[in-house]
Amino acid sequence: MARNNSFFKRLRKGLSKSREQLNEKVGAVFSGRKGIDEELFEELEEILITSDIGFDTAQTLIESAKRKLRHKDINNPESLKQSIREEMVSLLKPKEGQLPTDALPTSPYVIFFAGVNGVGKTTTIGKLALKLKKSGKKVILAAADTFRAAATPQLALWGEKSGAYIIAHQDGSDPSAVVYDAIQSAQHRKVDFVLVDTAGRLHTKKNLMEELKKMCRVANKVMPGAPQEKFLVLDATNGQNAIMQAKMFHEAIGLTGLIMTKMDSTAKGGVIFQIAHELDIPIHLIGVGEEVEDLQDFEAEAFVQAIF
Repeated sequence: MARNNSFFKRLRKGLSKSREQLNEKVGAVFSGRKGIDEELFEELEEILITSDIGFDTAQTLIESAKRKLRHKDINNPESLKQSIREEMVSLLKPKEGQLPTDALPTSPYVIFFAGVNGVGKTTTIGKLALKLKKSGKKVILAAADTFRAAATPQLALWGEKSGAYIIAHQDGSDPSAVVYDAIQSAQHRKVDFVLVDTAGRLHTKKNLMEELKKMCRVANKVMPGAPQEKFLVLDATNGQNAIMQAKMFHEAIGLTGLIMTKMDSTAKGGVIFQIAHELDIPIHLIGVGEEVEDLQDFEAEAFVQAIF
């Protein structure tokens, strides 16, 4: 689906730091060149690596662009730049994730949100709830992060903003019980989406991963097939560490999607290419600012156009 101009402007503005990091360096390398040589390829590869795109991913992009130009017998630097853009889109395109919004395959549609503290998980859930409510969907927010004192009040504020129901228990209570009650309530109220805020569990703490697995088992018990989605929220400013987090969570619970937040706060936006290259997990949403409208569906072509 094509973005309207307003959304693209937000995307472009939000990715300005990453674009400056990449474009200024690439522009300097291409400046004054009349043809393509091995030195140009090496310099481009170095720029991609230092933009958090990663060594293996940078090599893949460069080698693919090389083959394409050799096949067409082209020795034009501008064609090389365009070819790299096309390879970037080709890399990201298969990783575009999309939530069902019209005809839901099951109702309620249960989504777990995992992620370490500070990535913007609860805020992301609140923004998504507001977007879903604006599209006419009924939403329940499950405050299953019972270990962080501020989590439930924060989610409750988003419930008020969006008009979503909220299911919460006392601080320190069993998060699986919150999940159980939220899904039962959603079935009774004929709610479309259940968005579950889980604890900001550190990926190095095995006991917390086991707690998350338990929540998944409880969800499936009360409603076979739930949760339909298990999203990991990643902070783009973490760069390479975000990939390590994704691998650990994926191994533990089998992620179905990723959400990249704080893309506007970093020049490390290139890490999304490495994530797409190394992980077989769709990227559903990206956060490019503070406003609700800055939580955007991930679209490969628009992203590459905005960043490069």
